[in-house]
Amino acid sequence: MSRFIQILNFLGILALAALCCVQWRANRLLNLQAVELEKTRLQQIAKIEEQEKAIKGYAADLDDFRQRLQLSEAALKDSQEKFRALAAERDKILAERDQLKASLDKFVAAIAERDAALKKAGDQIQKLVDDRNDAVAKFNDLAEKYNAIVKELDAARAKQSAAH
Repeated sequence: MSRFIQILNFLGILALAALCCVQWRANRLLNLQAVELEKTRLQQIAKIEEQEKAIKGYAADLDDFRQRLQLSEAALKDSQEKFRALAAERDKILAERDQLKASLDKFVAAIAERDAALKKAGDQIQKLVDDRNDAVAKFNDLAEKYNAIVKELDAARAKQSAAH
Protein backbone atom coordinates (compact mmCIF):
# COMPACT_ATOMS: atom_id res chain seq x y z
CA MET A 1 0.00 0.00 0.00
CA SER A 2 2.73 2.28 0.63
CA ARG A 3 3.84 1.65 -2.83
CA PHE A 4 0.40 2.27 -4.05
CA ILE A 5 0.34 5.56 -2.18
CA GLN A 6 3.72 6.42 -3.60
CA ILE A 7 2.50 5.72 -7.11
CA LEU A 8 -0.68 7.52 -6.38
CA ASN A 9 1.37 10.34 -4.92
CA PHE A 10 3.64 10.27 -7.97
CA LEU A 11 0.61 10.30 -10.26
CA GLY A 12 -0.84 13.15 -8.18
CA ILE A 13 2.45 15.02 -8.53
CA LEU A 14 2.43 14.36 -12.26
CA ALA A 15 -1.20 15.49 -12.47
CA LEU A 16 -0.31 18.52 -10.39
CA ALA A 17 2.69 19.23 -12.65
CA ALA A 18 0.47 18.81 -15.72
CA LEU A 19 -2.11 21.03 -14.12
CA CYS A 20 0.61 23.58 -13.31
CA CYS A 21 1.84 23.39 -16.91
CA VAL A 22 -1.69 23.90 -18.19
CA GLN A 23 -2.19 26.72 -15.70
CA TRP A 24 1.21 28.21 -16.58
CA ARG A 25 0.33 28.01 -20.26
CA ALA A 26 -3.08 29.65 -19.65
CA ASN A 27 -1.43 32.33 -17.50
CA ARG A 28 1.23 32.83 -20.17
CA LEU A 29 -1.44 33.26 -22.86
CA LEU A 30 -3.38 35.60 -20.60
CA ASN A 31 -0.18 37.51 -19.81
CA LEU A 32 0.70 37.73 -23.52
CA GLN A 33 -2.81 38.91 -24.24
CA ALA A 34 -2.55 41.44 -21.40
CA VAL A 35 0.79 42.67 -22.79
CA GLU A 36 -0.72 42.84 -26.29
CA LEU A 37 -3.77 44.62 -24.92
CA GLU A 38 -1.52 47.04 -23.03
CA LYS A 39 0.40 47.74 -26.27
CA THR A 40 -2.89 48.24 -28.08
CA ARG A 41 -4.12 50.50 -25.25
CA LEU A 42 -0.93 52.58 -25.39
CA GLN A 43 -1.16 52.79 -29.18
CA GLN A 44 -4.79 53.82 -28.93
CA ILE A 45 -3.95 56.41 -26.27
CA ALA A 46 -1.23 57.79 -28.55
CA LYS A 47 -3.63 57.72 -31.47
CA ILE A 48 -6.33 59.43 -29.38
CA GLU A 49 -3.81 62.10 -28.33
CA GLU A 50 -2.82 62.63 -31.97
CA GLN A 51 -6.48 62.83 -32.94
CA GLU A 52 -7.17 65.28 -30.11
CA LYS A 53 -4.25 67.41 -31.33
CA ALA A 54 -5.60 67.16 -34.86
CA ILE A 55 -9.10 68.03 -33.60
CA LYS A 56 -7.69 71.04 -31.75
CA GLY A 57 -5.87 72.05 -34.92
CA TYR A 58 -9.02 71.54 -36.94
CA ALA A 59 -11.01 73.55 -34.39
CA ALA A 60 -8.40 76.34 -34.60
CA ASP A 61 -8.56 76.18 -38.40
CA LEU A 62 -12.35 76.20 -38.23
CA ASP A 63 -12.29 79.26 -35.96
CA ASP A 64 -9.81 80.91 -38.32
CA PHE A 65 -12.03 80.08 -41.30
CA ARG A 66 -15.06 81.45 -39.43
CA GLN A 67 -13.21 84.69 -38.73
CA ARG A 68 -12.11 84.91 -42.35
CA LEU A 69 -15.66 84.18 -43.47
CA GLN A 70 -16.98 86.92 -41.20
CA LEU A 71 -14.35 89.31 -42.56
CA SER A 72 -15.20 88.27 -46.11
CA GLU A 73 -18.90 88.77 -45.46
CA ALA A 74 -18.22 92.20 -43.96
CA ALA A 75 -16.02 93.09 -46.93
CA LEU A 76 -18.73 91.81 -49.29
CA LYS A 77 -21.35 93.95 -47.55
CA ASP A 78 -19.04 96.97 -47.77
CA SER A 79 -18.41 96.25 -51.44
CA GLN A 80 -22.13 95.90 -52.09
CA GLU A 81 -22.81 99.18 -50.28
CA LYS A 82 -20.09 100.89 -52.32
CA PHE A 83 -21.45 99.31 -55.49
CA ARG A 84 -24.95 100.55 -54.70
CA ALA A 85 -23.61 104.01 -53.96
CA LEU A 86 -21.60 104.02 -57.19
CA ALA A 87 -24.62 102.77 -59.14
CA ALA A 88 -26.77 105.53 -57.67
CA GLU A 89 -24.06 108.09 -58.45
CA ARG A 90 -23.76 106.68 -61.98
CA ASP A 91 -27.52 106.97 -62.46
CA LYS A 92 -27.41 110.54 -61.17
CA ILE A 93 -24.52 111.38 -63.49
CA LEU A 94 -26.35 109.78 -66.43
CA ALA A 95 -29.42 111.89 -65.65
CA GLU A 96 -27.22 114.99 -65.45
CA ARG A 97 -25.57 114.01 -68.74
CA ASP A 98 -28.96 113.62 -70.41
CA GLN A 99 -30.05 116.96 -68.99
CA LEU A 100 -26.82 118.57 -70.19
CA LYS A 101 -27.30 117.03 -73.65
CA ALA A 102 -30.81 118.46 -73.80
CA SER A 103 -29.48 121.85 -72.66
CA LEU A 104 -26.67 121.63 -75.21
CA ASP A 105 -29.17 120.81 -77.97
CA LYS A 106 -31.27 123.82 -76.93
CA PHE A 107 -28.12 125.96 -76.80
CA VAL A 108 -27.01 124.79 -80.26
CA ALA A 109 -30.49 125.53 -81.62
CA ALA A 110 -30.43 128.98 -79.97
CA ILE A 111 -26.95 129.65 -81.41
CA ALA A 112 -28.13 128.57 -84.86
CA GLU A 113 -31.17 130.84 -84.48
CA ARG A 114 -28.95 133.70 -83.31
CA ASP A 115 -26.55 133.10 -86.23
CA ALA A 116 -29.47 133.14 -88.64
CA ALA A 117 -30.78 136.35 -87.03
CA LEU A 118 -27.27 137.88 -87.18
CA LYS A 119 -26.93 136.91 -90.84
CA LYS A 120 -30.34 138.37 -91.58
CA ALA A 121 -29.44 141.53 -89.64
CA GLY A 122 -26.07 141.63 -91.45
CA ASP A 123 -27.86 141.32 -94.79
CA GLN A 124 -30.26 144.09 -93.77
CA ILE A 125 -27.35 146.25 -92.60
CA GLN A 126 -25.53 145.63 -95.87
CA LYS A 127 -28.69 146.56 -97.79
CA LEU A 128 -29.08 149.71 -95.68
CA VAL A 129 -25.38 150.53 -96.22
CA ASP A 130 -25.85 150.07 -99.97
CA ASP A 131 -29.05 152.20 -99.86
CA ARG A 132 -27.24 154.86 -97.82
CA ASN A 133 -24.30 154.81 -100.24
CA ASP A 134 -26.73 155.19 -103.15
CA ALA A 135 -28.51 158.02 -101.29
CA VAL A 136 -25.17 159.71 -100.52
CA ALA A 137 -24.11 159.31 -104.16
CA LYS A 138 -27.43 160.80 -105.30
CA PHE A 139 -27.09 163.56 -102.72
CA ASN A 140 -23.56 164.27 -103.92
CA ASP A 141 -24.78 164.33 -107.53
CA LEU A 142 -27.60 166.63 -106.50
CA ALA A 143 -25.19 168.83 -104.53
CA GLU A 144 -22.88 169.00 -107.54
CA LYS A 145 -25.81 169.92 -109.76
CA TYR A 146 -26.98 172.48 -107.19
CA ASN A 147 -23.49 173.91 -106.94
CA ALA A 148 -23.29 174.04 -110.73
CA ILE A 149 -26.66 175.76 -110.90
CA VAL A 150 -25.64 178.19 -108.13
CA LYS A 151 -22.45 178.95 -110.06
CA GLU A 152 -24.45 179.49 -113.20
CA LEU A 153 -26.91 181.68 -111.29
CA ASP A 154 -24.07 183.65 -109.75
CA ALA A 155 -22.46 183.98 -113.15
CA ALA A 156 -25.77 185.09 -114.65
CA ARG A 157 -26.34 187.63 -111.86
CA ALA A 158 -22.80 188.85 -112.23
CA LYS A 159 -23.44 189.24 -115.94
CA GLN A 160 -26.69 191.00 -115.32
CA SER A 161 -25.14 193.25 -112.73
CA ALA A 162 -22.28 194.04 -115.03
CA ALA A 163 -24.72 194.79 -117.77
CA HIS A 164 -26.70 197.13 -115.68
